[in-house]
Amino acid sequence: MNLIRFNPFAEVTSLRDQVNRLFDEASMPRGEARGEAAGGGRVWGPLVDISETEDDVTVRMDVPGVDKESIDVQLTGETLAVRGERSFERHEGENVIHVERPYGQFVRSFTIGVPVQTDKVQASYRDGVLSITLPKAEQVKPRKVQIQSDGGGQ
Repeated sequence: MNLIRFNPFAEVTSLRDQVNRLFDEASMPRGEARGEAAGGGRVWGPLVDISETEDDVTVRMDVPGVDKESIDVQLTGETLAVRGERSFERHEGENVIHVERPYGQFVRSFTIGVPVQTDKVQASYRDGVLSITLPKAEQVKPRKVQIQSDGGGQ
């Protein structure tokens, strides 16, 4: 028997993601928000998963076919911005019949929501997935509070 876990915030999370994408598009120069980059290419948004542990926030972004040298990761305060470009490859003597894979420039930005240790942020790229690990600042990590006895015998 498979159990389906109920997530009461799924619709709110989806709405938040849509609003974030709208703000990303609104912050782009005119034309880019409609899918046209300044150089005539298209703008696309890679799919992203964000997870959190007690110590880190991890961002995983699907960017297959993107040269890691064309990816720019910047952290400003609590905002992470990732930009890059996947070039459209046309081979000599072939006619393109159908194109579904996105190409051109991409930009995604996220508010991390917690202070991070900027000097310890790490990024890696493997099998088309960009992984960015953002260690949380010490002051926001949970700490166990020891309960002292008041000496009342209980």
